[in-house]
Amino acid sequence: MRICLQRVQSAQVTVEGQVVGAIGPGLVLLVGFRVGDIIEGVAPMVSKIANLRIFEDDAGHMNLSLLDLGLSVLVVSQFTLYADTQKGRRPSFTEALQPDLAEKYFLHMVEVFRSMNIPVASGRFGAKMMVEIHNWGPATLILDA
Repeated sequence: MRICLQRVQSAQVTVEGQVVGAIGPGLVLLVGFRVGDIIEGVAPMVSKIANLRIFEDDAGHMNLSLLDLGLSVLVVSQFTLYADTQKGRRPSFTEALQPDLAEKYFLHMVEVFRSMNIPVASGRFGAKMMVEIHNWGPATLILDA
């Protein structure tokens, strides 16, 4: 599993001209699953994200988490995080998990965030999406599991 995590002031996902998910301050997660990932790995990653101390305290230090501040998450499926560009000019996506399993893991991730009482919105799995992100910082992390 690979996640590109971005701290945002706001973000939204639009599909076919309609907003399908939007948040205020919080995190946008671009999420890709690869062959070999297991669904049991999703909950520990969600816990890690929820508790990452990447928001500033009053002294300007990254000491606060999403949970500390009660912020939101926008989860967007992004299989292209597993693009292999080593050969040729066209990326290969053979490392990306097959869509049926990836969708199951993606939906499970959304549910785990909800079970932690974290406000969560999401894109639409498999859709062509417009993702509008207003970076805060900017602060971007790549998480691999």
